[in-house]
Amino acid sequence: MKLRTLIADDEPLARDRLRSLLSAEEEIEVVGECRNGREVVEQLKTQPVDLLFLDIQMPGNTGFDVMDQIGLARMPLTVFVTAHHNYAVKAFEVHALDYLTKPVEPARLGATLVQVRERIHSRAAVLTQEAFQAVMTSLGSTVAPRIDYPKRLLIPNGAKDSFVDVGDIEWIEASDYYACLHVGARSFMLRETMKELAQTLDPKRFVRIHRSAIVNVENVKEILRDGRSEGMVVMSGGQRLKMSKAGWQALLAANRTC
Repeated sequence: MKLRTLIADDEPLARDRLRSLLSAEEEIEVVGECRNGREVVEQLKTQPVDLLFLDIQMPGNTGFDVMDQIGLARMPLTVFVTAHHNYAVKAFEVHALDYLTKPVEPARLGATLVQVRERIHSRAAVLTQEAFQAVMTSLGSTVAPRIDYPKRLLIPNGAKDSFVDVGDIEWIEASDYYACLHVGARSFMLRETMKELAQTLDPKRFVRIHRSAIVNVENVKEILRDGRSEGMVVMSGGQRLKMSKAGWQALLAANRTC
């Protein structure tokens, strides 16, 4: 299945370059091009797409205006494309998948498309699991489907991208609009919400013990309980992390299934 893709940029040369680069990708089908924010809004309302490459500075409505008018919940996977680095923080605040600067380089675009594939795969896995569970529930069964969870995560960092083995992640910390992956003495910043990561990672191995923390159960050394409310976990590296009552129950459930 090809990803229906829309290119939005007021510069014809920029649109031509991006379309040319994307033409080499078999799973990408460019279904339209827009010259300004108004055309983008009209296109998304009449013919939804899977992937949007969106320029930020366009005549009339900006890329951010487009997101405001469509609504984040109804936006396709969005990659901002612009000549200005100073919009990066705001781009990630509105949960853009990635941020490319002009002129777009083939290697950098390739790294972005890796993220696109991983996000599509994780969404499909969640939808498949939910659909299967709904069918099993209707049949009176609680059998869970087999899901292939990612073994590695791609961490973009400007011109340099890194791969992190999921099994090496000890715990994950919420950090504004990012998630901080703690891997030994190193840490990596990933533009994902804690909710998205909790859905992507194997729940038997990674448990969200608090709104601000996800732990790899294999690296939990001790559980410290204080009454029936919140407590703490002690990680193998010595870190002490807050744990909610729901997190404690989820951690116990994960250990029973290990």
